[in-house]
Amino acid sequence: MKIPVVDFELLKIGLDDVADEKLNVLSQELKAAFTEVGFVYLKNTGIAQQEVDAVMDISKRFFLLPDEAKTPFSRGSDANNQNHGWVSSETERLNPSRAGDLKEAFNTTSLHPDAKWPSNEVLPGFREMQESFFLRCKDLSLRVLRVMSLSLGLDPEVFQSKHALVGSEENGTTLRTLYYPPVRMETVKEGQLRCGEHSDYGTITLVFQSAEGGLQVLSRSGDFISAPSIPGTVLINVADLMQRWTADVFISVIHRVLLPPPGDMSIRQSLAFFLQPDDDAVITCCDGSDKYPPVKSGDYLLERFKASYGRK
Repeated sequence: MKIPVVDFELLKIGLDDVADEKLNVLSQELKAAFTEVGFVYLKNTGIAQQEVDAVMDISKRFFLLPDEAKTPFSRGSDANNQNHGWVSSETERLNPSRAGDLKEAFNTTSLHPDAKWPSNEVLPGFREMQESFFLRCKDLSLRVLRVMSLSLGLDPEVFQSKHALVGSEENGTTLRTLYYPPVRMETVKEGQLRCGEHSDYGTITLVFQSAEGGLQVLSRSGDFISAPSIPGTVLINVADLMQRWTADVFISVIHRVLLPPPGDMSIRQSLAFFLQPDDDAVITCCDGSDKYPPVKSGDYLLERFKASYGRK
């Protein structure tokens, strides 16, 4: 099994007057990817590799600050949004049966003007670049949702309409800039990974990766396959609420990030945009079935956080 690469030129950011009937081939390509693999690479999205590189560069500068400089911006310290901010290494366990993940993150969940950010004196441009990239990912994500709706013969707004509040305090969508520091094998706990096996929580996830490998996707045959970085593309996967929403037509697939080979002291970076329906949106099966009971988006997200962060 290979993850397909699909050309998104027809609906890339900046192009707005595209008739739905012109998207038929694109919609069927996405449908095949999301029903058979759960992942797809998109090229020609309108987000340039230079943009991705710039966000990773400034993010790396943040992560290389001493912990005492990052701690004031820890996740849970923002009064407006408890998911916003820095997550220290080993704090999160995406597979709760394993030791804490060997990664750091900064979550951009709140675009509130009073959100907590490092000042420009500490890290010039960090806030502006994260918020700007958040909005770029939002634009692309909503375009992908339109195509996904069309691929199922649904109204093109059926998925988009539940994401009207992305970027506000009433929606849990999050841009995570992720940093995987060098791994010293002598300090690794039994079974520990850079990121434990998990599926994502919301509707879809956009992933931009640095060149270093490690990301693996569970195939339908039960084997893990590599999902390497392909410059100029974004890797997109289906998440849990979308699987429920489509009554298992689109599949949310388990994935993980392995440790580097012994002696490899390279870092890894990624940018992951986790698109979530509005907190009050009730997700029901779009085919009218009762395969999954209705669930409120915000409630589902909080339950998943309890598993990955423990009591935090």
